[in-house]
Amino acid sequence: MTARVEVTEAATKVILQLQEQYGPLMFHQSGGCCDGSSPMCFPVGEFLIDQNDVLLGSIADCEFYMSADQFEYWKHTHLTIDVTEGRGAGFSVEAPLGLRFVTISRLFKQSELEELERNV
Repeated sequence: MTARVEVTEAATKVILQLQEQYGPLMFHQSGGCCDGSSPMCFPVGEFLIDQNDVLLGSIADCEFYMSADQFEYWKHTHLTIDVTEGRGAGFSVEAPLGLRFVTISRLFKQSELEELERNV
């Protein structure tokens, strides 16, 4: 089945480390305000999700959300969450490690889009 969001092995290792420290986590794809457009990682309950957010899927047992407005622009795009060295979003829990999560995107193939539409 086609997934809207996936995660690299390197990012999964960091997520598991963060889960040991913070407990259950969730992600929200930032829309580009203060921290640019980047995946933000929070302990569950510290970032409020509402009807204006779309659940894209789950990575490493963490739900991954995006605002509905942003999803309209990105709905044709597959996201892969990776991690790299460097200071990223100050509010995201990986920042103290000197790491930041990044989003790698590509357009879905037509067959993938058709599968996603069938499974709505």
